[in-house]
Amino acid sequence: MRRLVVVTALVALLFGTPAFAQEKSAVRPDFAQSSLAGQKILIVRPAVWVGEQSTGGMAEPNADWTAQSRVLLAEELGRRQKSFRVEVVSETDALARDAALLADYGALFESVAGAVVEYQFFKGNRLPTRKNHPFEWTLGPSGKVLAERTGAKYALFINVKDEFGSFGRKMFQVLAAGLVGVGVQSGVHRGYAGLVDLETGNLLWLNADNAMGGDVRVAEGMQKRVDQLLEGFPGLVDQPRL
Repeated sequence: MRRLVVVTALVALLFGTPAFAQEKSAVRPDFAQSSLAGQKILIVRPAVWVGEQSTGGMAEPNADWTAQSRVLLAEELGRRQKSFRVEVVSETDALARDAALLADYGALFESVAGAVVEYQFFKGNRLPTRKNHPFEWTLGPSGKVLAERTGAKYALFINVKDEFGSFGRKMFQVLAAGLVGVGVQSGVHRGYAGLVDLETGNLLWLNADNAMGGDVRVAEGMQKRVDQLLEGFPGLVDQPRL
């Protein structure tokens, strides 16, 4: 029994809950919402990944969940386009032949957004160069090509990643808490939404959360998730319901 407790404690510590970001959103200091007037925004096809978290905490993809969530997210964003204060350009309409370019730029956004969450939003991890530093991040000038081909000055990126805890993971969570009092995370629900100036590459607005709500596999849950993703987005006529 003693050996079981020790092993459980060690594993729980290994797969314990990570520190979440203390801040969730920011706007570039020199960005004015009025600059969106008369401009177009390219909505880049959202990056969606949905799967299951194994007993040991490994992420295992689920193709059916991912496909369903991708459809629900597209439908929900389409329904909300009337709430945007600017003209919206769909990626599928404008850049069907530039899949590789978009994939690379989307991956770059994900990397930058992750760095913002880790090294600026979470104060405890701030690098010496980011302490007391304004929100000034960039993806570089490679987005100019997208601007030229679509006529859009800005791009809206959305990233959704969900790992639903398996039965084994949930049981492990209960055992770890009950036997050794160590918290173990069951499920991961992350989301980023960011506005980028395609001409400069500057990240103008970012909303990111490592603990989002809403089950993205069902319509009602996706509605809640999009509410959270677009909270504070400067391109909306009305702020989303919460």
